[in-house]
Amino acid sequence: MAHHEHNLTIFRGLVTFKSNVSKIWGVFAFLSVVTIIEVALGIIKPEFLMTPFMSAFEGGFWATMGNILLSPFIFMKPLNLIFIVLTIVKAYYITWDFMHMRDEAKGLRRSVVWTAIFLICYLVLILLIEGDYIFEVYKDGFVKFDF
Repeated sequence: MAHHEHNLTIFRGLVTFKSNVSKIWGVFAFLSVVTIIEVALGIIKPEFLMTPFMSAFEGGFWATMGNILLSPFIFMKPLNLIFIVLTIVKAYYITWDFMHMRDEAKGLRRSVVWTAIFLICYLVLILLIEGDYIFEVYKDGFVKFDF
């Protein structure tokens, strides 16, 4: 007879048992669905997700400030934004389940998970800014700066 560990959960006077095996299958199902969505979107590449929401603003100080503040999000292709968000969701969920953050104190959970989320967002921002720089260097098929 197989022995499975169970977690005891007390919620408003109700006692429920949830098997660790069922937790693992739930995590597997969630991560599989998100990954299948990412792969399907990467293969299909719907046309309406391949054009940016807006084009860059032109002229003046406020246009420059708008371009600086909004360029990582509004001027990129929606498909790229979807990939970034789904990747962050998967990273959060992996941290939450496999690092057992759901069972830790609230302060520890926040310090670990939020730090990782903000770090990922920062690295994505740098990637988008530097990616645009490389595009500008090779604009119009000419190398403006040989690095």
